Amino acid sequence: MAAGLPRLHLLAALLVMAVWGSNFVIIRIALDSFPPLLLAALRYTFAFFPAVLLLKRPNVPWPNLAAYGVLIGGGQFGLLFIAMKADITPGLASLVVQTQVIFTILFSLLLHKERVRLFQIAALALALAGLGVILTHTDGHTTPLGIALVIGAAISWSSGNMVSRAAGQVNMLAYVVWASLFAIPPLFALSFLMEGSDKIFQSLAQAGPGPWAAVAWQAVGNTMFGYGIWGWLLSRHPAAEVAPLALLVPVFGMMSSTLILGEPLQGWKIMAALLVMGGLMISILWPRIAARFSR
Repeated sequence: MAAGLPRLHLLAALLVMAVWGSNFVIIRIALDSFPPLLLAALRYTFAFFPAVLLLKRPNVPWPNLAAYGVLIGGGQFGLLFIAMKADITPGLASLVVQTQVIFTILFSLLLHKERVRLFQIAALALALAGLGVILTHTDGHTTPLGIALVIGAAISWSSGNMVSRAAGQVNMLAYVVWASLFAIPPLFALSFLMEGSDKIFQSLAQAGPGPWAAVAWQAVGNTMFGYGIWGWLLSRHPAAEVAPLALLVPVFGMMSSTLILGEPLQGWKIMAALLVMGGLMISILWPRIAARFSR
């Protein structure tokens, strides 16, 4: 899948996947101290500052940066954090949110008026079957509302992908940092509106070093390190060799949730993961495989 990557570059990519996957556990821990919208607002506050002092604004229109910041900050992570507060386990959240790959392909097809191909229908069917397995096993830890919210987060993520593609070739780390400026105001406004000032100030005053470290990890580990290394790899290797490694995020997510939080890994979760991951693998890898056999 990534045979063309030098060993050190492959290890760097795997480390990013481990960071992004295990971050779902860190989010779950942080949500015990911060309400979800406040946590998202804090994440983007520290992703923006002080990094903005070190990174030049990418040469893209302000509306593009604003759209990306709102879609990814408010849409993807706002909805994801709300869902993970009480309506979905970290392991399943890391799996369901990866359906953004399917939505990204569907949106791309719609925008460019491309013909839907058979392998794309098969990929969508497998992913939907996996979601169906999850829906039939909802309980007190995972609810239909939680699944719907994470699917909404995946749609927001895929919409953000469309916006970032329109920006062209840019420094992705700088792009994410500057776009964070536009995620901060709506997240804080929604937090005050929906979570209330009393809860906000109480959580800020009572949070210890652990929760604040989790907030810092959201900004430094996931944004600065993750996007920085990922963008560096994509600038040096074909996307077809790098992008499929993102399929490992839910693997790390489910494993870390089981090992650290004790989330049960029942047979139906494994089946759901195989179905969803199978759909994602077909959607990403099939064109490359077909091209190889057509030579």
